Order: sequence, then structure tokens, then C-alpha cells
Amino acid sequence: MGTAGNLTVLENLSLAANKGKFYGLGLGYKTRDRDLFRESLKKLNMGLENYLDQKTGNLSGGQRQALALLMTSLSHASLVLLDEHTAALDPKSSDRIMELTQELVDTMNCTVLMVTHNLRYALQYGDRIIMMHQGKIVLDKQGQDKKNLQLDDIVGLFADISIELGN
Repeated sequence: MGTAGNLTVLENLSLAANKGKFYGLGLGYKTRDRDLFRESLKKLNMGLENYLDQKTGNLSGGQRQALALLMTSLSHASLVLLDEHTAALDPKSSDRIMELTQELVDTMNCTVLMVTHNLRYALQYGDRIIMMHQGKIVLDKQGQDKKNLQLDDIVGLFADISIELGN
């Protein structure tokens, strides 16, 4: 779930929380919702609780991604698709977003399909890793096999594929 940059943090959260519900043309949130959203934002430890009335477009990339993850948790989705959701972030923000992603998976008990080129994240998170090349699966590991995988194993496979293609 993405954020709408021209709406405030509060409005984005309200839209996510009320997705699929009829709530008319009013503000879409109540005072108690505001308090609940503030508490939820505070748990992210990114200072977002102080930006409820700020336009989302004014947030940093990491703050927007954290907000998007919180919005996803409010939607109660059973499947979440994440496509390079840390790609444009600095390393510290990326690590925090991955921690929040894991918390999302744990609390929502949902399936998450994460596309990433960050091999460290691919190994560290999730219970299955699939590596694809030109639309074909070249690696599929889960359970203990995934836990036993090392970064060098994946880098080696990637290097073999690159050599095979003459890169």
C-alpha cells in the first residue's frame, strides 16, 4: 500500500484503516482514531507521531516506507507484496524498515512476497528464498536449507550465471 503525498499522515492512515468501509465525505477519522494513530506511529520509533498533520510528501523516504507498512497493517491484508521497498533508502533506514517488515509479518500473520537485490536481507529475513534469472528459478531454498545458505553461496551462483552469459 503506497502513501498519497498530497494527504496528511493522518489522512493516509484514516484511508487505510477505513478501506472498504463507507464513511461518507467527512474527515474519515475521529478523535480516538487520531490518538490511536499517534500511538501506533510512536511505536515505529521514527518520530512520525509528531507529523500527523503534515503532508506525507514532506516525509523522508524511510518515514514514508514506515508509514506505508503501518497502513498495510491497518488493512489486514493476507498477502503483502513488497517490491524493492528499501532500495532508495540509506543503510540505517533500510535496516529499520526491514525490522518493521518483520514485525508486520509477525503481528499480521500474513504472507509477504519481497523482491530485493539486497542479498543480506534475502538471507536474513523470511523462511524461503527464490532466486530467479531471466524468468527461471535458479535457486529455491526453505527451512533448514535456507538457514544453511551463506552469502558466498548466493554470490557464487550469481557469478556463475554472469560468467555463463559472458558478463
